[in-house]
Amino acid sequence: MLKNRGQTNMTQVFGDFIENSSPSTEYLIIGFSPSSIPLKQRWQNNGLSAGFIADYLVAFFPVDENEPGALDKRNKTIGAVKYITNELLENAMKFSDEILQFPVSIKLELRTDCLIFKTTNAINYQAVPSFQALIEELTTSDPSELFIRRLEKNTEDNWNTSGLGLITIINDYRAKLGWKFEIIKQQPEMITVTTTVQLPL
Repeated sequence: MLKNRGQTNMTQVFGDFIENSSPSTEYLIIGFSPSSIPLKQRWQNNGLSAGFIADYLVAFFPVDENEPGALDKRNKTIGAVKYITNELLENAMKFSDEILQFPVSIKLELRTDCLIFKTTNAINYQAVPSFQALIEELTTSDPSELFIRRLEKNTEDNWNTSGLGLITIINDYRAKLGWKFEIIKQQPEMITVTTTVQLPL
């Protein structure tokens, strides 16, 4: 069943959403303003942003030469960070409502047992029902079977046929995903969606 822990009509939470940071958490935040270059035109820069965030993390994973497999483990973690960051940024920018002129942000938190990714963007209210339908499918289906179904249906570019990247994050990296929808402004209505990914270390 779709997890909905929303407290009011203003907020809805789904999946394994992470709300607050630990006071001792190391973190990095990058924001992208829509005022200079439209967000949808920045896709080519997502790989650069993902690479920067991954390189930032290298210092926190020193390699002990006496520990077998340490370098391989670090390389796998850095590769996962690049993929997840790139995927989250692509989704946030692709589906951001440019009319609202709301920035896209991504935050990476380093904890002892996991990495937390968090992206926030504004979304058009008309896209919310189909996005939440996708979330329900993601949270109630077998990820491997869902990947095949989505691949077969991937003939159009909309919410109904998207989600392959999110499924890959679940399948390949054993990550947990969560979402929070918030109405932060009534007139005109502004809805933000925050996506979190928990990547185990």
